[in-house]
Amino acid sequence: MGKFRGKQKILEQVLVEGIAAEGKCIARVDDQVVFIEKVAPGDVVDVRVTRKKPSFMEATPVKFHSYSKDRVEPFCSHFGTCGGCKWQHIPYEVQLKYKHQQVVDNLERIAKVELPEITPILGSENIQFYRNKLEYTFSNWRWLTREEIDNSDDIDRRGLGFHVPGSFDKILDIDKCYHQPDPSNAIRNAVKEFCRENDFPHYDLKKKTGSLRNLIIRNSVRNEWMVIVQFALDEDRNQDLLEFIKTNFPQITSLQYVINNKANETFHDLEVKVYSGLAYITEEMEGIEFRVGPKSFYQTNATQAYELYKIARDYAGLSGTEVVYDLYTGTGTIANFVAKQAKKVIGIEYVEAAIKDAKINSEINGIDNTDFYAGDMKDLLNDEFMSQHERPDVIITDPPRAGMHADVVEMLLKIEATKIVYVSCNPATQARDIALLNAKYKVIKVQPVDMFPQTHHVECSILLQLRK
Repeated sequence: MGKFRGKQKILEQVLVEGIAAEGKCIARVDDQVVFIEKVAPGDVVDVRVTRKKPSFMEATPVKFHSYSKDRVEPFCSHFGTCGGCKWQHIPYEVQLKYKHQQVVDNLERIAKVELPEITPILGSENIQFYRNKLEYTFSNWRWLTREEIDNSDDIDRRGLGFHVPGSFDKILDIDKCYHQPDPSNAIRNAVKEFCRENDFPHYDLKKKTGSLRNLIIRNSVRNEWMVIVQFALDEDRNQDLLEFIKTNFPQITSLQYVINNKANETFHDLEVKVYSGLAYITEEMEGIEFRVGPKSFYQTNATQAYELYKIARDYAGLSGTEVVYDLYTGTGTIANFVAKQAKKVIGIEYVEAAIKDAKINSEINGIDNTDFYAGDMKDLLNDEFMSQHERPDVIITDPPRAGMHADVVEMLLKIEATKIVYVSCNPATQARDIALLNAKYKVIKVQPVDMFPQTHHVECSILLQLRK
């Protein structure tokens, strides 16, 4: 089955059996697990081993002998190099099957708790053009395709696109992205062409030279558009680009810019200036408005986020008499969404700027039964906090991918709210936390939700009931 070509080990005629964690596929060779990228279950391939451990190997395909019946033609010309949509070659109904199974496997193998029948995964109505935010990076040393390398001696290396997986300093120039609806592609391509024609110096990620750094495009369900340009240098010519964008794309309701001469592209600690329009765009759910600023977090698939939040609200089963804690509240989206059905909602979040947004979102919607607090969850949610506030009947928690800190889980066990609604973007850490909560809570309902078609990512909402 295996032989060496030079120093590289090649495994021949490997049957790809299924999909494992992080979207890689899995096979077994001589009783050893092999994780393979860029293949589909059912493919028969020769693979090159790129990493070998006692318990597993990692590999990449070098030759396909036969293709799986569960394969479709990728719709994007950048597929295979861009790391944004790794499952384009897999039919959507098959993607959903494996995402659902990912939730089941994590709950059974990690949580190891008694489970109800798990509700079939809720698929996304849109499987293309579903995102409301994209971040592009300028580069003076873009990634070249093999065709470009072979057919040209004089290549323009300037580009605007996404980071190539595993290469922080390589940017794949993007012609068309299927993530965000029009005019997103038109804006990016017009900006790219204008900057090339006018010799704007693109940023060099290694040498830290040049000015053009980053382009962020956001949109809302109201078809409002925000564009943020990030410059490394504060120059007069920056206005030429901003004026070009303003003039050619009147649908942009918020045009902003940042001067960032730091080593990275993050700008949460920097001033964002408005060039034209408003400082925000507005999202909406059931008539509730959410202001989204340049630093605000909002679910990137707004349509599917609405479905996810409805599930969380349904699981909470609010009658108007309950006190609800919304942990990791962000900009208060869930807190404000459920507030009308609750007596009181208390939101807690680490990022202070997000808490300011949460308070504004309550204010503009006339919601007066919410309170928001900023601080590290494990430090803020303690006995002193509980002594100063009403105890919750329901806790909704939507932590980051790392899940909840052990101290937070311990505090939830101590609080003993009647219900916990656990929303997660990482089934593995969610299962780990549920194993700990099992000391006092029983899993009542499980609903996987697909927020990101064409990727391996999956969300899941779980209802836990306090044991009597």
